[in-house]
Amino acid sequence: MDRSRELADFLRSRRARITPDRTGLPADGRARRVPGLRRDEVARLAGVSTEYYTRLEQGRAGNPSPEVTEALARALQLDPAEREHLTDLLARPGRRAPIAPQRVRPGLHLMLQTLDHVPAFILGRRTDVLASNRLAREVLTDFEALPVPQRNLARYYLLDPEARTRTGEWERIASETVAMLRLEAGRYPDDRRLADLVGELTLRSPEFSTWWNDHRVLRRTHGSKHYHHPLVGELHFSYESLQPPGDPDQTLCVYNVEPGSPTADALRLLTSWTAPAASS
Repeated sequence: MDRSRELADFLRSRRARITPDRTGLPADGRARRVPGLRRDEVARLAGVSTEYYTRLEQGRAGNPSPEVTEALARALQLDPAEREHLTDLLARPGRRAPIAPQRVRPGLHLMLQTLDHVPAFILGRRTDVLASNRLAREVLTDFEALPVPQRNLARYYLLDPEARTRTGEWERIASETVAMLRLEAGRYPDDRRLADLVGELTLRSPEFSTWWNDHRVLRRTHGSKHYHHPLVGELHFSYESLQPPGDPDQTLCVYNVEPGSPTADALRLLTSWTAPAASS
């Protein structure tokens, strides 16, 4: 990933979405040739010179201080994920150690099996699905039946035809997953497997390039999802995403349901229908 170009595109995309009236800047009467804020307006809000901000947006300003980074984040009204992404893009390039394959420790595998009444799975870097319980494989897809390189949530949402019909609000969920990949790309610019995944999605998904070029970033924490299951119908979940202690690059995702709800009843039915036969 060309960090200078990524930084320039990210800063331009963030200032393009902000109108002067949102910042309290007075109208100056000048014709506005670009959407959103001009470079000099961002510089004024951040308390830096226009020349410095221009060099920063062009990737020629070196490594700014944490104070300047924070001032830029405030000027551009960045949310926490965007602030994290900006910090990653402004970090001084250095030699990164090879990224080792991720492993899920036995205790987390056991936790997934304990959560046998709701779907749950563990995501790793680049939205790789590292482990999943039986209900997650029933509600989404059987990731463990796929070759290891294909066990990936972004790949499922964007390339599996069944995901489009099974996932409620597919466009929102798929675009949010692309934003999660964007955040990963800023954190691990030298991840060859992530670059390969982005290349594959660019070639094979009609929507991916548009969403990728929006430069939106997202760290998913909680929210709602629903799925259309071919056996039990509509399933509505409130999900929570948690980072297990000891590995910040793994995320435990749990799809919770309201007790006594139609979804809870449907999951019990799905569990009974799909339970493995007891050995004699």
